[in-house]
Amino acid sequence: MQPAGRGPVVDVALPDRRVGVQTAVDRARVLQKLKLNDAGFRYLTRGAAIAVLVILSGIIFSLIWGSSLALSKFGFGFLVTEAWNPVTEQFGAISPIYGTIVTSIIAMLIAVPVGLFIAVFLTELCPMWLRRPVGIAIELLAGIPSIIYGIWGLFVFAPFLQQYIQPFLIAVFGPIPGLSTIFAGPPYGIGMLTAGLILAIMVLPFITSISRDVFEAVPPVLKEAAYGLGCTTWEVVRYVVLPYTRVGVIGGMMLGLGRALGETMAVTFVIGNAHRISASILAPGTTISATIANEFTEAVEEIYTSSLIALGLILFVITFIVLAAARLMLARLNRRVGA
Repeated sequence: MQPAGRGPVVDVALPDRRVGVQTAVDRARVLQKLKLNDAGFRYLTRGAAIAVLVILSGIIFSLIWGSSLALSKFGFGFLVTEAWNPVTEQFGAISPIYGTIVTSIIAMLIAVPVGLFIAVFLTELCPMWLRRPVGIAIELLAGIPSIIYGIWGLFVFAPFLQQYIQPFLIAVFGPIPGLSTIFAGPPYGIGMLTAGLILAIMVLPFITSISRDVFEAVPPVLKEAAYGLGCTTWEVVRYVVLPYTRVGVIGGMMLGLGRALGETMAVTFVIGNAHRISASILAPGTTISATIANEFTEAVEEIYTSSLIALGLILFVITFIVLAAARLMLARLNRRVGA
C-alpha cells in the first residue's frame, strides 16, 4: 500500500537510462561519421598519389611511342650525331643536348653562389628595415614571364654584352691557353653565355627564396651556442646553418636546375638557335626546349615530328638523372653525418 500523505512513487532511473542510451547512440553515430570521413580522406589522398603516377606513366609512354620511329631509324647515332637537316631527314640530338647542359651549368655556376649569399645576407646580416624590400624584390623576379626575359635579353642585355662584356672577356682570356678556346670567336651578343646569364637571373629567385626559408628554420639556440663559443658569422653559416639545412638547400638547387633545363622562350630569344657544337660559350647554339618550340609547327613529316618528340624524351631522361643524382647525394650526406 502507498503510505498516507505521500504522492505516487516515480521511477527516476528510467529517464536517465533513456538519456544514456540516446547519448551512446549519438556517440556511435559521430564515431561512425568520423570513421567514414577518415576512410574517405585516406582513399582521396591515395587516389591523388596514384593519379600522379598514372599521369607520369602516361607521359613516359607517349614520349616513347612518339619517338619510336626516330629511335628505330637512327638508333644510338641519334644521340651522337650533330646533323639536323629536315630536308634530307637527317637528325641528331647532340647539339641540343650540349646546349642544354652548357647553358644550365653556366646558370647554376652563377645563380647558386649568388643565391646563397643573398639568403645568408637576408637571414644573418641584413637590417630589419631592408630585409622585407629585398626579399620582395627577389620574389618578384620569379613572377616575370619568361618571354619578358627573352625580349629584354634580346634587345637590351645582348647588345650590352656584345659591346662591353664579350670584347673584354676575349681580350682578357684570349692569350691564356685553354680559356682562349672557351672565350673564342667574335662577340655576337647572343649565344650560350647570354642564355646562361638569362637563366641564372630566372632561377635566382627559386634558390634564394628556398635557401632563405630553410636558413630561417634553423633553431636560434644552435646559432647562439656557436656565437657563444666565439665563432664568426662565416663559421656559423658554414658549420651550423649549411649542415642543418643541406637538404633544403640542395632541393632549391635542384628546383632551379630543373627550371634551367626546361626553360624555352627566354632561351629561344638569345641563344642563336644554331645546330652546331662549339667549344666557345660566346658562339650561338641551341637547346632541346628551344629546338622543339622553334620547329614543332614546321614538322610535317612523320620522322621530323618523331625526332622532336625524341628530344623531349631525352630531356625527360636528363631531368630524371639529375633528380636521381641529387637523391643519391643526399643519401650519402646523411650516411656520412650518421657515421
